[in-house]
Amino acid sequence: MTEDEAKGWIAERHGDAAVDRLTLLVDHVVNETLRQNLIAPSTVDHIWDRHIVDSAQLLIHAPDAGHWLDVGSGAGFPGIVLAILGAHQISLVEPRRRRATFLSDLVEALDLDAARVQVHCSRVEAVAVPADVITARAVASLDNLFDWCARSATINTRWILPKGKSALEEVASAQKAWHGVFHVEHSITDPASMIVLASGVTRR
Repeated sequence: MTEDEAKGWIAERHGDAAVDRLTLLVDHVVNETLRQNLIAPSTVDHIWDRHIVDSAQLLIHAPDAGHWLDVGSGAGFPGIVLAILGAHQISLVEPRRRRATFLSDLVEALDLDAARVQVHCSRVEAVAVPADVITARAVASLDNLFDWCARSATINTRWILPKGKSALEEVASAQKAWHGVFHVEHSITDPASMIVLASGVTRR
């Protein structure tokens, strides 16, 4: 997917206004990356494909979810993208203070409702919010995520977890310790990458 195709994908599904707001997000992320390592330099020229659409596609799997919990929000991917595109409420969890401060600044700069988009400068193990959906992008193994998010997850929580080529192996490993319904979808931005969808997750 080229950068123009990625912008077109957003515009077709969410409108030109969403493209404009996401362009502001891109500008902030690229500028801040000069000060702290938010995204890999190699992805800057492909940010719409690699980060924006890669984040936005997660909404397809839970378009009407109430409260999202994004673990390790970092540069705002996927959490800020989801907030811009319509996630009803989202908690962004980021333990690194500089990144958490950047996320709080983004909420203000992008004119997002601070009551709807909340930033927690904390490890997720210390956060307790009732999450309908939990997502995490390149943070940890499935087994660790299920364990760390125990205070926010319930039997009804839906997990939407972007993974690389090792997704199937991670699912098989997690199933040794966790019950649940697991499904894997291919990412629309990279056919070699996958998204793990899980529900009904409980410890064995």
